[in-house]
Amino acid sequence: MTCETEDQVDSLGERSVAEGLVDPRSLIHPVRAGNTLEATFEGLLRLIKVGAVLPGQRLPPERELADSLQVSRSTLRSVLGDLQRHGYLEVRRGRYGGTFVIDSAPEKQTDVTVDPRQLQDILAYRTVVESGAARLAAEADLQAPQRRGLRRALDAASAAAPEDYRHLDSRLHIVIAELTGSRRLVDCVVESRALVNDLLDRIPLLASNLEHSNHQHQGLVAAILDGDPETAESVARAHLDGTETLLRSFLNLSA
Repeated sequence: MTCETEDQVDSLGERSVAEGLVDPRSLIHPVRAGNTLEATFEGLLRLIKVGAVLPGQRLPPERELADSLQVSRSTLRSVLGDLQRHGYLEVRRGRYGGTFVIDSAPEKQTDVTVDPRQLQDILAYRTVVESGAARLAAEADLQAPQRRGLRRALDAASAAAPEDYRHLDSRLHIVIAELTGSRRLVDCVVESRALVNDLLDRIPLLASNLEHSNHQHQGLVAAILDGDPETAESVARAHLDGTETLLRSFLNLSA
């Protein structure tokens, strides 16, 4: 495990899209009234599952998290304790301590039944949201820092080890959504990635599929940088269709 210094960790939330990163603080919103504890658990787990906070990185400070989520410190501590017990977080003591995302994820839930209607709902939502984000990103007037950030996010996903791929793949798609300038759309892409990653965790990673996915990512980023919305949307749809085919195949579900 590679430990970061306190300054390095604290700077995570301050790095811009120019570095191909997603600021986890920008994805934390007040939880809805009602089931506060459950909503807090869902919101923090989503940050982990979409790779907004990667394994080995530290969550924002407890006081800041509680303020951003607009929940009590006791509620937050209860949720953090649950996430720790379920194998998502670990607490480190000392000068560079804090609450860190754990390096090894919990075992995959391969025995969970998937409702075909639920799958179709998730995939339809993802197609509209993520292909639309790709089109809008290609239509945007991108500045040099944004272009560099997109390329760095692409490079990170392309070079990712299998165990890190889905996190960095998600980060790339969230960076693309960030380029649109729409906070609501970013939130939708985060939700989409969390839902789909839950399904992908139930099927194996295929080396051939990762290679194909990386090739599609390159075409998608090229279209965005070239300002070609038609191609960007088309490549994004093809990319999403490939994931849908794999999910249906491994989960034994018909179209």
